[in-house]
Amino acid sequence: MRIGEARAAAAHWVAAYARPAPDYLGAYFSGSTVGRPDDAELPVSSDVDVVVVTAGAAPEKPGKLPHRGALLEITYEPWSLLADPAAVLGAYHLAGGFRRDTVVDDPTGRLRALHAYVAPRFARRDHVRRRCLDARHRVESRLAALDPAQPFAARVLAWLFPTGVTTHVPLVAALRNPTVRLRYPAVRDVLSAYGQEARYPELLALLGCAEVSAPLVRHHLAELTRTFDATVPVARTPFFFAGDLTERARPVAVDGSRELIDRGDHREAVFWILATFARCHTVLAADAPALHTARLPAFRDAVADLTGLTDTAGLLARRDEVLRFVPRLWAVTEEILAANPEVVG
Repeated sequence: MRIGEARAAAAHWVAAYARPAPDYLGAYFSGSTVGRPDDAELPVSSDVDVVVVTAGAAPEKPGKLPHRGALLEITYEPWSLLADPAAVLGAYHLAGGFRRDTVVDDPTGRLRALHAYVAPRFARRDHVRRRCLDARHRVESRLAALDPAQPFAARVLAWLFPTGVTTHVPLVAALRNPTVRLRYPAVRDVLSAYGQEARYPELLALLGCAEVSAPLVRHHLAELTRTFDATVPVARTPFFFAGDLTERARPVAVDGSRELIDRGDHREAVFWILATFARCHTVLAADAPALHTARLPAFRDAVADLTGLTDTAGLLARRDEVLRFVPRLWAVTEEILAANPEVVG
């Protein structure tokens, strides 16, 4: 399917299912398809991100939905999150959605007004630096909040995601989309383009996978696949990521990692393999404790083999290692910001 066809499917879904809601304010595209031409192919392992804006509190995220041949990732946002244009411009996870005209539907005109404010200011140096600082703060604050008393899967997620945000800091400086699943291949390309190739192995080392082999990663993907397939039928608790643990999400959650391994990016596949593994066990612990216990050794082995982490002390030490790395990462980010010809002012 081409991206234009997927966008048309998304617009149809918005008109049919989102617009009739009483507090509906509009919808816009976000994520990896933003800025890509309509005639580009949408990989089977990719979805189209749609943000539905509501006047009141955001309802539960429905996650991934198939519609007219496209796989949509639906997220709800309250207007209060977007009401201050200056704050949106400085938020690294929000501003990219308004750099271009991504509006799907805008009955109130608020989204196009927000785009009109953000777009001409997006590449200004002071605002780009603000967004880089926002990403840096997310790394530092969320790692600092890691609670060693949490269950194993929660501890892994609390370390894994902010560690992965180290990739977003230079991506934001390069005016690149801070993507989720493909963040490591994306930052590798940026670091290479700016002559910072030596930093990329350091990012992988912080994750712990700089030296892992393709067969080892493939083995743990197979174990994840078994856990994923066991989780889907029993999932009941409405975790915010529940939409990623469904049969319709399998092409992204499982097959997308296999594609990375097949093309030689096995180290880059580790992040999403572990994220999905930990999310599965979060669900299993709540909804199927016996399955959680039965599959837990495979998850622990994956964490140990792919990151080198075997206990809480090691996890906390790795957290501290990431925090010590942040100033060096910031120096690289400043160099990219200074060299980026798209950054102005």
